Amino acid sequence: MTFSRSGAGLAALAGLFADVTRAGFLLALLDGRAWTAGELARHAGVAASTASEHLSRLVAGGLLTEERQGRHRYVRLADARVAQLVEDLAAQVAPAAAVRPRTLREAGARSATARGRTCYDHLAGRLGIAVTDALTGLGLLRQDTGFALTDEGVRWFEDIGVPLVRTGRRPLARACLDWTERRPHLAGVAGAAFCHHALTAGWCVRIGSERAVKVTETGERVLSHLLGIQAETLR
Repeated sequence: MTFSRSGAGLAALAGLFADVTRAGFLLALLDGRAWTAGELARHAGVAASTASEHLSRLVAGGLLTEERQGRHRYVRLADARVAQLVEDLAAQVAPAAAVRPRTLREAGARSATARGRTCYDHLAGRLGIAVTDALTGLGLLRQDTGFALTDEGVRWFEDIGVPLVRTGRRPLARACLDWTERRPHLAGVAGAAFCHHALTAGWCVRIGSERAVKVTETGERVLSHLLGIQAETLR
């Protein structure tokens, strides 16, 4: 993000969020993937020209990055800091359950998202909380003085074949407030590495066009074996 630490800079940043279409784009992009301008336009139910105008503002403001491939314009969140800001702001608004879904499809999507989803590049929802609680219960993660992997936790990630590669100043473990569970789940390098491995190893699969994920039968067995998480809590 490129805003200065001043009143004007804060106002400019807040202004980027102060539009329902732009806010919807930012929430959709929390799935960590790149979307085309057309996909975001259809997702928000706006014209392509309207979407393009909003995306240009978000890119200019440093919240999104873009690349073009042929005729397509792809955008994604600029970095993990932006994802954290979007998720933290979402956690401050009323819980999703407070607003009744308008259709059965919307109700199903909301239920799936609450059960398990990606929060940019780590796991969230009941799934993310279950993993976080299990790591904590096994002494692999500490939450009493802020989120931190123990020495045993670092070795555990190595033992299961999930490398923890630190880049830049991103912490190894960080608490991210879950906006549906209202409790912190694991983010940072460890959270991202676990999520990536869970998806590539087939423990979890993405479902629908939202950022919801579902634990597979293989994932249920693995998570039970590695972390003692009961399958019933993942369904």
